[in-house]
Amino acid sequence: MPDAVAPNLVAAVDAARHWRDMMAMAEIGGFIDEAGHPGVNRPCLSPLDRQARRLLISWAEKAGLGVSVDRLGNLFLRHEGSAPGLAPVLTGSHMDSQPNGGRFDGIWGVIAGLEAVRALREAGVATKRPIEVVAWTNEEGGRYAPGCMGSMAYAGFAPPDTWDDVTDRDGIRWADALAEQLALEADIARRPLGVVEGQAPFAYVEAHIEQGPLLEAKEMDIGVVTGIQGSRWFVVELKGKSDHAGTTPLAMRKDAVQDMLRAINALNALMHDPKDVLRFTVASIEVQPNTSNSVAGLVRFTIDFRHPDNAVLQARGNAIEGVIQAAVRDCAVKVTERFHAVPVTFQPEVPDAVEAAARAQGLRHMRLPSGAFHDSQFMVPLCPTGMIFVPCRAGVSHHPSEYATPEALAAGARVLAQVLADLANR
Repeated sequence: MPDAVAPNLVAAVDAARHWRDMMAMAEIGGFIDEAGHPGVNRPCLSPLDRQARRLLISWAEKAGLGVSVDRLGNLFLRHEGSAPGLAPVLTGSHMDSQPNGGRFDGIWGVIAGLEAVRALREAGVATKRPIEVVAWTNEEGGRYAPGCMGSMAYAGFAPPDTWDDVTDRDGIRWADALAEQLALEADIARRPLGVVEGQAPFAYVEAHIEQGPLLEAKEMDIGVVTGIQGSRWFVVELKGKSDHAGTTPLAMRKDAVQDMLRAINALNALMHDPKDVLRFTVASIEVQPNTSNSVAGLVRFTIDFRHPDNAVLQARGNAIEGVIQAAVRDCAVKVTERFHAVPVTFQPEVPDAVEAAARAQGLRHMRLPSGAFHDSQFMVPLCPTGMIFVPCRAGVSHHPSEYATPEALAAGARVLAQVLADLANR
């Protein structure tokens, strides 16, 4: 692609409007944490999620876009092309947040897509292919695990009824929450579920904050994302016996917490990486009966394991259960893998278009992989796929202190607009 840019298209990206939209969305589920940071808690398939979706739809309809939803709740805003029968170019991200999340993760990709399409229309830039802005259902996995259910079902990675019996912390089934949402959105046009029932897109591009420190540290404006490292998630259950903490001798206990410590220490040894490329996290721990004077009879904890090399991801991931079994002393062990996505490398078409747009607009840019997983991971088998990163302060994400400047977001939206114009005219 030549290093050219339509000046009227770039100028049509309204930085002030873009920031106002971001801040309006941040109020839905917004809170202030103890340190004074403005965060967001917006679970998928919740009243707050529906409120955010309705606000987005109101903006889309005002801009003249068509609105539709599929049976997983994925929401699409369509800009028609001059050849509407051609496969569309998709752009977007997600609207749900972590329980203690920030204002930019996910939602910026949706609003950037809307702003880019607005700019195309307001600048009078014609596109041959349709462009659709998509808000994927449940990317975060904060209420229902795993994440990326909407994009996985769209891509045919898993059947759409795979997660029907998954429950949230209140015992509400995924299938029931989804049915409630779809019933409350009965006025929105229905569409087929992706490649399962319809047509594959021509290309997919997702704009996102980096969620890491590299762009800021290297004073770069745009990250040209080359791929995404693989992820494997597990739930470990250790079942022992609850006893009185004051009367039961240590030698007679089946203490689930002590066995959890043995298991985690063994896993730390398994996951040791002198190069610090591997990512291993235990972050959610449930203890029963969870009282100070009782021996723990049951513990559940999660494992989040990631690596860019599939050989390492498979070898060490496959070793997890055996390592835990060998480490525990007193408890029965159950290990369940609940998410498995191999590393992906993006085809060159979209990263090359992103790099060309950044260069044409005089923006400092670099190529880099994504450490976090995204909906784009599941689009790779369907079509040319890529991501645009912008820097975020100190690389912080999934926390109320997460922050990206208005200027950084506007620069990303301008690059996205040019990439969409390029791809939609191929």
